[in-house]
Amino acid sequence: MRVLICGLNFAPELIGIGKYTGELAQFLSEHGNSIRVVTTPPYYPHWKIQARYSGWHYTKEDWNGITVYRCPLWVPKKPSGIKRIIHLFSFAISSLPMLISQVPWKPDLVFVVAPALFSSPGAILLSWISDCKTWLHIQDFELDAAFRMKLLPGIKILQPLALFIESSVMRMFHKVSTISKRMMELLEQKRIPIGRTVLFPNWVDTRMIYPLAESSPMCSRFGIQESKIVVLYSGNMGRKQGLGLLIQTARILEEDEDILFVLCGEGAARHELEIQAQDLHNIKFLPLQPTERLNELLNMADIHVLPQRSDAADLVMPSKLTGMLASGKPVITTASPDTELALELGAIIRIVPPDDAFALAEALRYFARDKAAREHKGSLGYSFVLQHWTRDRVLGDILVKFEHLVHTPEAGKIS
Repeated sequence: MRVLICGLNFAPELIGIGKYTGELAQFLSEHGNSIRVVTTPPYYPHWKIQARYSGWHYTKEDWNGITVYRCPLWVPKKPSGIKRIIHLFSFAISSLPMLISQVPWKPDLVFVVAPALFSSPGAILLSWISDCKTWLHIQDFELDAAFRMKLLPGIKILQPLALFIESSVMRMFHKVSTISKRMMELLEQKRIPIGRTVLFPNWVDTRMIYPLAESSPMCSRFGIQESKIVVLYSGNMGRKQGLGLLIQTARILEEDEDILFVLCGEGAARHELEIQAQDLHNIKFLPLQPTERLNELLNMADIHVLPQRSDAADLVMPSKLTGMLASGKPVITTASPDTELALELGAIIRIVPPDDAFALAEALRYFARDKAAREHKGSLGYSFVLQHWTRDRVLGDILVKFEHLVHTPEAGKIS
């Protein structure tokens, strides 16, 4: 197959959507498919274009045998609701000529990764001209989350129109996939026919992320005493993560000298978090770690913590959860009892109410004092990953679906 991938984020971004899209492209290429990618210069999660790239020019590069076209992009220094929309539109405009330029290549499938939904008209136009199939993959219902979290207060009056246009564009694709069951239900609410929807969860490469038999060398590298119980958050530090809860919890546990919070990553909220925590001795901030050290980082944790804002529940499925569980360490997350996380994973991760720092503190105390409980939960999580979320299982299944869509004339027919 010739597969053209269009998405805002791509490798070498280390976390989030770019990481997953890069791994998908690599997997498809390894299985004999010809892959091209239309994307942007890497900028996430720092919200700053990486040094050797330009945000003003089109470039072409070879990435692991895959042709990657990078389009100009405006990146705000301090992202907000309106600025994010302009940011997305800049890629929609710059990617359009690049998408159309792929007509002579005659792709069999155009695969669009949202939140690059604004680029969908270009992908659909390409499919009409080239007579190829289209697939929209939704990693993040960014529009719904923006309205629910009040990130777009000035244009709330336009919400019904915006959601109507979004739904109309989605229905123009042959297939629409997303990463969780609740997000699948939201597709149904947006009137996407069930026959055209696909569950396509995130995955983890268990050859790269797995439980270490010995203590992680990263603790000594960063001067963390072996006696400490490390509570680790690793990933993007943005508004959707609700990381202020960790600062509140660290204050509650300040006198529990054996517990150390480690926050590793970058993002728009990091500087504010550092200011809030500047008087706390039980929090340590680390920079984003390179891919080759990710397993050491995740194994540094005695307990993984995954805070979530209650107003973003079931609109996103935290991509970092797969790696946390694959490390074989227990996970505590904030979620309401009726969310998919609680209903589907409540037996293998510890659920506490959202925005409740005292409940989170008590859960952390419990695991900090009970090594056997930590090992039991960690083992359950690792077993779940091996059964459901390994790279070869998830991507092998989606490759079969890609081939069926491309090679079956009636598959995904839009009526």
